[in-house]
Amino acid sequence: MSAPAVTPDPLQLVVGDEELLVERAVRAALDAARKIDAQADLTRIRVTDLTPPELAELVSPSLFAEGRVIALEAAQEAGKEIADTVIAYAKAPADGITLVVIHSGGGRSKAAKELPAALRKAGAVVIDCPKITKANEREAFVRNEVRSAGGKIDPEGIAVLIDSVGTDLRELAAAASQLVADSGGNVNADEVRRYHRGRAEVTGFAVAEKAVIGDRAGALEALRWAMQTGVPHVLVADALADSVRTIARVSAAGRADPFQLAGKLGMPPWKVKKAQGQSRGWDSSGLAEAMSVVALLNADVKGVAADADYALERAVLRIVAVHGGR
Repeated sequence: MSAPAVTPDPLQLVVGDEELLVERAVRAALDAARKIDAQADLTRIRVTDLTPPELAELVSPSLFAEGRVIALEAAQEAGKEIADTVIAYAKAPADGITLVVIHSGGGRSKAAKELPAALRKAGAVVIDCPKITKANEREAFVRNEVRSAGGKIDPEGIAVLIDSVGTDLRELAAAASQLVADSGGNVNADEVRRYHRGRAEVTGFAVAEKAVIGDRAGALEALRWAMQTGVPHVLVADALADSVRTIARVSAAGRADPFQLAGKLGMPPWKVKKAQGQSRGWDSSGLAEAMSVVALLNADVKGVAADADYALERAVLRIVAVHGGR
């Protein structure tokens, strides 16, 4: 005997502006409604396109009691009248209707700013969808996506996946799901590289990895591929700077267990271990010069240099040259 369907929460507040997460919250509300009524439909409308009477009509129970999900978008733009109407409805929601209020968390008017607190007070279920901007948040997102798909991924695999795919959450989610399916559930850096070979080879970090180990031909080939495929100059410059600075920090910390150094340096252990391997062939004077090269390159790709392509190639060649004291 199957378990009885759970009545969906009639009032939901989605706070934040991370588009993929907001979309998922709305989809989850609709899926829950359709477990009760397979014919339940979804209406999406911006708050600014509604008048109080129109909203009242939208949330009125239908004659045949069909399930409905009403998603009110951009509630942070609500005026006082429509905000008051939403709050009044929230205090006595109708049966068979799920109202999803989507609010960025800010607000143009006093009423819009106060709307989330009023809905919370009325008993709304809150779904937080904050913008994902920090590296650790993006890493956690990838880890959760892989776990949700039934797999697991190690820290280096996460880093390579983000480097290969980029920061777009939809693409990361799709890649995570596909990798779990293709790998049988155990996703690591090698699996990611195999699957995303074409993309990984043209990223800024691919250029940096070749340059910091003194691989002149490999670095130039990766750089030319990156330029041909439209990788922004600033991303290549940032990758070079990150690699050089990481090697310098790890080298200065001395030889030690990567896990011990990880806590001291605030880096994941895999990154420390990788930098320890890359540090062979570098001495303090070479690293100091490489640091100067990437600092100059940062200014060059942001407008100082007349030819950013040339500035990148010159920097790569200089980093390769100072590796090993050449």
